[in-house]
Amino acid sequence: MTAVEITRPGGPEVLVPARRPIPQSGPGQVLIRVEAAGVNRPDVAQREGSYPPPPGASDLPGLEVAGEIVGGDVGDTGLQVGDMVCALTPGGGYAQYCLAPAAHCLPIPRGMTPLQAAGLPETLFTVWSNVFERGRLAEGETLLVHGGASGIGTTAIQLAAALGHRVYATAGSDERVQAILGLGAAQAFNYRTQDFVEEVLKATGSRGVDVILDMVAGDYIRRNLKALADDGRCVMIAMLGGAKAEINAWELMRRRLTLTGSTLRPRSDEYKAGLAVQLRRHVWPLLESGRIAPVVHAVFPLENAAQAHRLMDSGAHIGKIILTATA
Repeated sequence: MTAVEITRPGGPEVLVPARRPIPQSGPGQVLIRVEAAGVNRPDVAQREGSYPPPPGASDLPGLEVAGEIVGGDVGDTGLQVGDMVCALTPGGGYAQYCLAPAAHCLPIPRGMTPLQAAGLPETLFTVWSNVFERGRLAEGETLLVHGGASGIGTTAIQLAAALGHRVYATAGSDERVQAILGLGAAQAFNYRTQDFVEEVLKATGSRGVDVILDMVAGDYIRRNLKALADDGRCVMIAMLGGAKAEINAWELMRRRLTLTGSTLRPRSDEYKAGLAVQLRRHVWPLLESGRIAPVVHAVFPLENAAQAHRLMDSGAHIGKIILTATA
């Protein structure tokens, strides 16, 4: 099969197509003939050498795929060989064939193509686990999404809005602000020209928001605390602005704020299987009714993964970047 290897830590140019044997499935694993794979920030971090795959996972990048189950052990998932699925993988998605735990596979939603479905697993597993589980976004509460034009951001905005929450978001240009307003955000702010703390407090009558989904960290951590309502929760999922910040601990104590975060890839297979069950129950009906949908910005052939990463690095995309693979 054709796969894309990381030849050394570095820029997009280190992603090089290569020939590899088709992987062999083990207990609880299925082999998927990949039609499309999503490109995500963790892939970039792995390419740069800062996010190695967990023990036992493929060294190839790629955390989400869509395609046909062509072999392996489906267990008691209700799936069977020949089913079209999308799957969260621990790695290996940048290839024509990929292994995935059967319990991390979900049927491609009715009416959706494999190309669209390839942009679902990493984003939806991440958003559900961080916004609704770790962030505990509850009925009637408000959400602020940083990086609203990213794959994660466009998914979080749509999902929270579809579930009845008032959503605010930030983005880096007026074009992106308009795009995310069209996805259901009540208000969106250009962080290059507006102070999101001031805008959020103005929009909420000085109350602040209940939950913040943050992929920036760095100096945003201190500012996020100011934008939170009392008893609010800030959930960090990336560190595009840096890993360190100085905060006022008294503000956390006085206002009962929660500062937390997580990474998905190292979590146990059992935890991710539980997320798949939750998504099938709560989110798949929204996808199949058309109330939410992946936003696909650009599509590249698998062999052009380096070009896809250049686009990801530029930050010029709105939504998902997808690779297509044919065996």
